[in-house]
Amino acid sequence: MSASSNSPLTASSLAWGLPDYREIDVDDYLPAFREAFAQQRHEIDAIAGSTEPPTFENTVVAWEESGRLLGDVARVFYTVSSADATPAVQAVDEELAPLMSAHSDAILLDPRLYDRIERLHTSRDDLGLTAEQRYLLERRFVQMTHAGAGLDSSAKQRLTELNSRLSVLTTTFEKNLLADTNDLAVVFESREELDGLSEGEISAAARAAADRGRPEAYVITLTLFTGHPALASLTNPRSRRRILEASRARGSRPGRHDNRPVLLEIVRLRAERAELLGFPSHAAYVTSDQTAGNPEAVSALLRRLAAPAARNAQREKLALQEVVDGAEVGPEDWAFATERVRASTLDIDTAALRPWFEAERVLRDGVFFAATRLYGITFRERDDLPAYHEDARVFEVSNEDGSHLGLFVLDLYTRDTKRGGAWMNSIASQSALRGTTPIVVNNLNVPKPSPGTPTLLTLDEVTTLFHEFGHALHGLFATVTYPTFAGTSVFRDFVEFPSQVNEMWIYRPEVLANYARHVDTGEPLASDVVERLEASGTFNQGFATSEYLAAAWLDLAWHSLSAEDAAAVTDVAAFEAAALADIGLDDSAVPTRYSSAYFAHIFSGGYSAGYYSYIWSEVLDADTVEWFEENGGLTRSNGDRFRQRLLGVGGSKDPLEAYRDFRGRDARIEPLLARRGLSA
Repeated sequence: MSASSNSPLTASSLAWGLPDYREIDVDDYLPAFREAFAQQRHEIDAIAGSTEPPTFENTVVAWEESGRLLGDVARVFYTVSSADATPAVQAVDEELAPLMSAHSDAILLDPRLYDRIERLHTSRDDLGLTAEQRYLLERRFVQMTHAGAGLDSSAKQRLTELNSRLSVLTTTFEKNLLADTNDLAVVFESREELDGLSEGEISAAARAAADRGRPEAYVITLTLFTGHPALASLTNPRSRRRILEASRARGSRPGRHDNRPVLLEIVRLRAERAELLGFPSHAAYVTSDQTAGNPEAVSALLRRLAAPAARNAQREKLALQEVVDGAEVGPEDWAFATERVRASTLDIDTAALRPWFEAERVLRDGVFFAATRLYGITFRERDDLPAYHEDARVFEVSNEDGSHLGLFVLDLYTRDTKRGGAWMNSIASQSALRGTTPIVVNNLNVPKPSPGTPTLLTLDEVTTLFHEFGHALHGLFATVTYPTFAGTSVFRDFVEFPSQVNEMWIYRPEVLANYARHVDTGEPLASDVVERLEASGTFNQGFATSEYLAAAWLDLAWHSLSAEDAAAVTDVAAFEAAALADIGLDDSAVPTRYSSAYFAHIFSGGYSAGYYSYIWSEVLDADTVEWFEENGGLTRSNGDRFRQRLLGVGGSKDPLEAYRDFRGRDARIEPLLARRGLSA
């Protein structure tokens, strides 16, 4: 089949290979995927069916060179399916999910290909490979073994069936969640119900209502996580309660968007698949190929942190009760009361600080500024390069010597067709083998104000912008030969490390002074306010750590079930309650950051049995922040070392080995404990 002129298969005429989404119709995607599937199957069949003895070049490199078309089309499509999932795009996604699963299985479970890889792996010491080549061979062998290539034919057949069904279920989970999140957006009839919100927030609520055909009302759209930024400011307890109840109801109401039966089937099938592959649980299967090694190591870390975090949360709750006149603090009250305590004890009103965090200034004079100071890279907006949506902006990124590094796409605002949360993905990745350069995307979900009104960020949104840009830097800087190692293709429990490190520059004096300026007057944030912000580092960390650990524990609990035990679970709420009680994080005032029915990270994203990775990576992150502070902070020499020894290696090296190369030793947990106020 030949590609039509409007097909995503057609080479783009835009600079640096940016896909021209204006020329792509939704109907082009499935034909493009089918052609790409057929092409790679032909390429793999030529490798696997070769009568020549296997060599690194004719087997491993040939595999790396295969599937170029599929990779290009997939990255183009999945960028849109997550950020602008119209009903037509969702329909393609649903039909595509089992096709992608079957195609992947056909390659990873091919016994002929596995035989060639296994033979090379056995003789790897005699092949004269470079360090990157050897690691690639080892990873390919582990990947195929882990996928089930060594199973017999009947077991492979069942495995393929399980993978196909799971691909459908995870797509269904995400579709249900997006629909229910939109359905449960909270409509307020009067401005008085939103007392406490800023003019910018009220403007965004009015715009959201107008977009839904309710120009006389106000709509508060829901965030992916349980809480909501508005809860810290709304003075009306009923308004806060309505938002929190809507948030927690997502995916848990009887009807067509009910995610409870979907997630129960996902848990059962993942447990069965793990057993088929020789593991006692899905968590054991996943962690066996991560830096953690096994779920027991994860459990030990989470339990070590849970008890002191819960104690700190209890102390925080007692302080909050004074704000609500001694009444019991409910989950809808926590953020509101916390801000009052912060204001009285630390003299900080975070809501009042929003005029100092205008989005464009935070981006250019904060995020970009820190990256330029640290790595020498520069940014130029390319208005001539269209992205996939009118809100998405394209920036060309250059190295210090002026050479092209890549493209950065920022998609800041929320919309009904965008999934919740924030993330980074790649439209293209660097590879010397293929001669490609990176195109990376950052997505956030900031409410969009009415035209002419500036976008003012919360402190949490500032943190998210710096965090996601840390992922973008990882994707831009990785310099590898083989596509398998490109960008952020590292172990799941390491991938959050670079993004968390990038958060350290938010309060760095020379960075903060550059971007934290009043939107109207240009006045910098007062130095005494900065000092109080820095001094509040462990403030409310009992709550923050507890809600995160609760979610990580739920993930581990669901995925530590054996196939037999998973089949016996029928009540999602009861399972959650028992799991949280087991680790001592069942405080009703501190709800888990994600309840199961809207836990997209683990039931539709790539974090199943891996949500622990944020705190696991934070051990490395806190230790790295200590290194930067000891070595002068925001300097080019520090940036070069971090870029060359960690970000630049992508996935081409064991991540803990790369960390030791950068730090000179393994990470210590003490900086993390101090950061979160968990030290003895």
